[in-house]
Amino acid sequence: MGVTLILAWLVQRLLKWKSLGWQRCDPTSPPGSLGLPLLGETLQFFTWSSSLDMSPFFKKRLERYGPIFKTNLVGKDLIVSLDTELNNYVIQQEEKAFQIWYPDSFMRILGENNIVSASGSLHTYMRNMVLRVFGPENLRLLLLQDVHSAVNMSLASWAQKQSIELKTASASMILSVTAKWLIGYDASASSEELWRFYDIRGFLAFPLNVPGTAFYRCMQGRKNLMKVLKQLIDGRKNAKPREPKDFLDLVINELKKEEPVLNEKAAFNLLFALLLASFETASSAITVVLKFLTDNPKALQEITEEHDQILKRRTDPNSEITWEEYRSMKFTSCVIHESLRLANIAPVLFRKAKQDVHIKGYTIPEGWILMICPAAVHLNPTTYNDPIVFNPWRWKDISEPVGGSNDFLAFGRGLRFCVGADFAKLQIAIFLHNLVTKYRWKVIGGGNLVLSPGLTFPKGFHVQIVPKS
Repeated sequence: MGVTLILAWLVQRLLKWKSLGWQRCDPTSPPGSLGLPLLGETLQFFTWSSSLDMSPFFKKRLERYGPIFKTNLVGKDLIVSLDTELNNYVIQQEEKAFQIWYPDSFMRILGENNIVSASGSLHTYMRNMVLRVFGPENLRLLLLQDVHSAVNMSLASWAQKQSIELKTASASMILSVTAKWLIGYDASASSEELWRFYDIRGFLAFPLNVPGTAFYRCMQGRKNLMKVLKQLIDGRKNAKPREPKDFLDLVINELKKEEPVLNEKAAFNLLFALLLASFETASSAITVVLKFLTDNPKALQEITEEHDQILKRRTDPNSEITWEEYRSMKFTSCVIHESLRLANIAPVLFRKAKQDVHIKGYTIPEGWILMICPAAVHLNPTTYNDPIVFNPWRWKDISEPVGGSNDFLAFGRGLRFCVGADFAKLQIAIFLHNLVTKYRWKVIGGGNLVLSPGLTFPKGFHVQIVPKS
């Protein structure tokens, strides 16, 4: 059965590949190669690189074709933009000449009408729902202390072990906070760790839902998590009405309206996407920040001094952290932004042309996909001197990119700026505050950073956490 499905899919892709021949020969389309039938240039795209520089896939084609070229990845024809002017135009034309787009594998895993693919009034409505729980006011009044407590508990637990794999451990730590505020989930009372339902390797892959593939593992994880979410929603629906305490309460109240904006299926998909977004990027960011600080003793010394000074200014060194103290972590903010610039945790952004777009002498045909590479922005030597060098001090002279900027796309930009950006930065900063003031760490194993094209640690990043005497 599995072989039959694969063959049917391959035949369908081959027929489509042939049917697009007229577009491939359009003289106004960008230069480039569409590679082999079906495979395109997918294998080259996923080739590992141990350098923080732009991946060899992009660099080679930049040198050969220039900053705008076409390719075919995972069965899809694409136009790749490494051009700053085109990138800015595409982002400014959000929901006008271009719309958000994701690969079939990504969309099937996240489901329809999720927050990352929704547009117009639906997208705005979902964002506003999220901000009611994770917006600035709740960050200051409630989430700051919740994050502080979760970090302290996690670090104390890690210090009792010979070593921990940092991304895995930090994913669990982060989800203990975000799942509480999203779905009222108590990690300490459950034997299931929700983050284990996600396997991001299948999000950008051939969408073959057969055993053994990364996509299949993702779909199975989705199926299992949906069972958990259904139990939570059904239980909450049958409970007595209460004032909203978490995001799930807002969802239940929405579903009970006579004419709800979200149906139950959309609500499930929204929760699934938010749970993923809540821990995946933040745990990756914590891991790369610690990797860069480990390799840069000068930066580690300065960030430690910043946080020691916060403790010295307190009347009671053991008192809870305050919002004002968090806002005073200026060098910490520099370290976070520099780490995100170099790591390029979100390696590509996708948009779909809603009409023929004529720009820079090329035509982007209606329906074609344009892929933006943030690394081309973040590693631009005209913007960042010595761009592949970890230099957090450069940010002392750069205004913090609130809402994103032309030169910083780590959290997106414009209408698609990450709704959880402030929460993610708060989690990283509070983690660093507790870590450097109370503990030291030693690398036990792994720690080799690889881009493929997204960031990964193939052998993990295993560290030992030791309390300061």
